[in-house]
Amino acid sequence: MIIDTHCHLDSKCYDVDLPKILSDAADLGVLGFVIPGADINDLPKAATIANAYENIYFAVGVHPYDKDGFDEALLRKFENDKKCVAIGECGLDYFRLPKDEDEKSREKLEQKRVFLAQLDLAVELKKPVILHIRDANEDSFNILKEYAPKLSAGAVLHCYNASPLLLQLAEFGNFYFGIGGVLTFKNAKSLVEILPKIPTDRILIETDAPYLTPEPNRGKRNEPAFTVFVAKKIAEILNLEFDDVCEITSNNAKRLFGCFA
Repeated sequence: MIIDTHCHLDSKCYDVDLPKILSDAADLGVLGFVIPGADINDLPKAATIANAYENIYFAVGVHPYDKDGFDEALLRKFENDKKCVAIGECGLDYFRLPKDEDEKSREKLEQKRVFLAQLDLAVELKKPVILHIRDANEDSFNILKEYAPKLSAGAVLHCYNASPLLLQLAEFGNFYFGIGGVLTFKNAKSLVEILPKIPTDRILIETDAPYLTPEPNRGKRNEPAFTVFVAKKIAEILNLEFDDVCEITSNNAKRLFGCFA
């Protein structure tokens, strides 16, 4: 069994063929899915999909790029749904900002405000957090190190970016590391080198579908079935059997999200 811990099944690109996408995944042993929150306007759709399938769950959250739509009251409304298992994806993303962007710029301050609000929500509700961190390692580390003791339900660094600094978070709290298609890319040297340093009981498999399609399917729409390629690459790097990687990472997902019995 493989669990895709981060797939945007509420994306419009799956509107026509979602049943087939799920069937193709099941044929390859991909039997569990978590839909992260990103654009708050998509929350109703994510909840509807999750409630239509036994093995699909969702999270409530706002991506840094969608911070202007942050509405805590709406997140709280959907948090009560029986299929809601996490808060996020939330975090910091400075990729589109000028490299010399001032730390007190409106953009960075707003991203931090919305991020902190979602971390506080996770602490209050005792739910795990799905983290999105891009080009913001130091700021994210400083925030998460402070929150680590309070995040009792844990957190996952979605699309872990091979940062040695962020890997240190495993020493401070219950942090997991989401590994996806990037691991199969030819330019993924840093991630390949750091993967053996991640505790095996903290590794999760994800796609970020429909994005970040792994080799050998780069250029195509990503889908949960392609987690197989990620699992095979992890097995190759860690010198493990494919079935062992599937079992380990699935158990990790069950432990973090508290579902997929």
